[in-house]
Amino acid sequence: MTIDEFISSSHILHRSFSELIRENGKTVIDASCGPSVSCLGRSQPEIFDAINAHLRNDIAYVYSSSPYTNGATEELAEMLLAYKPDGLSKAIFATDAALKNTIGALCVSGHASRREFYQDLMSANVSFVDPCYAYRMKDQDESDQAIVERLSRQFEDEILRVGPDRVAGFIAETVSGTTLGCLPAVSGYFKAIREICARYDVLLILDEIICGMGKTGPDIQTIGKALGAGFVPLYGVLLHEKVFQALSSGSGGLAHACTAAIAAQKIIKRDNLIERCAYMGQKLETLLRKEIGLLPLVGDIRGRGLFWAVEFVLDKKAKTLFPGQVKFCSQVVKKSLDMGLNILGNLGHTGKYQVDHILVCPPYTVTGSELGDIISLLKIAIIETSRPFLAEQDNFQVIAIAARKRFAIWFQAIV
Repeated sequence: MTIDEFISSSHILHRSFSELIRENGKTVIDASCGPSVSCLGRSQPEIFDAINAHLRNDIAYVYSSSPYTNGATEELAEMLLAYKPDGLSKAIFATDAALKNTIGALCVSGHASRREFYQDLMSANVSFVDPCYAYRMKDQDESDQAIVERLSRQFEDEILRVGPDRVAGFIAETVSGTTLGCLPAVSGYFKAIREICARYDVLLILDEIICGMGKTGPDIQTIGKALGAGFVPLYGVLLHEKVFQALSSGSGGLAHACTAAIAAQKIIKRDNLIERCAYMGQKLETLLRKEIGLLPLVGDIRGRGLFWAVEFVLDKKAKTLFPGQVKFCSQVVKKSLDMGLNILGNLGHTGKYQVDHILVCPPYTVTGSELGDIISLLKIAIIETSRPFLAEQDNFQVIAIAARKRFAIWFQAIV
């Protein structure tokens, strides 16, 4: 691997050593918001002003175990939980309060390529069930209801195997992010999981750090990324009232920069960006299915709102995976960036699935014409990246046809 000269000389430890795109005057359309973070774009003067005012006039930090509070923290919690959505009533703004530490979070992650570096530190009291990955996990002619029943039965069997009194919680992303690629569960899956959790008194923890905030009725919900729109590194945990009551009647507490988030959430509400996401998301889906879905090496297109993925395969009918060393999606990402389009590719694999996909998750403020530009550039990038693979397939088909002809001639000769 050749290390980029700038990366070698920089004092920043960059996550990728092979290449870095530097300033060269070219315009780049950001169709990924980083890792789906900068949902309001790169510049919002209102948020900058709010941060500056807070630093000048308010307490910048209050320890959560102290008897004091912070006005910005209280206001943000009120904005999120004023109507107690699905019984969620308390918030703590920290990156890891749901599982208390970073290793704890990694222990319940299905991100196999990240876990492998820390195997010796992984907890032994975590088990995994299959993801609701209908594109690859559905049996032939299996309905959505049937796969829901099969996977929920697997989950219940795992609870019974471990012992209901020993299972603390079930954690899952409502829409998978960078490993399985904007993968929503089929309709009815989380409702079935919710019912099983309630039956065995197991906490339902929904990880919605990357995909937004859903309405599945969790006991604990993690939020982030779009919460602060990328202007501050802010994440949070929302608790159901029953969890708070358990904490207050037990230990009595939880040992563990909201101003920018308030400004971001005010913009989202003022400009009706949630509703706009649904509307623009339909446009994005239509463009993806019409312009990208018919390309030879595109196997699946999936997502919700402005959070979509394209999965690539060598053969559509057989859903054949690319060999791991090919990294087709990385080639598409590089080709796109060369043309001025920033998208996100697969960042690792989970379990037995190495999914070759790219993410298209533009900011909430994206326009219709910008969506058109994004899809046009993406289409060219996929077509250009596909050429050598399609040429190989054509050559193979020519060889196969010639072999069949030789066999036919030989067979006729001996008959």
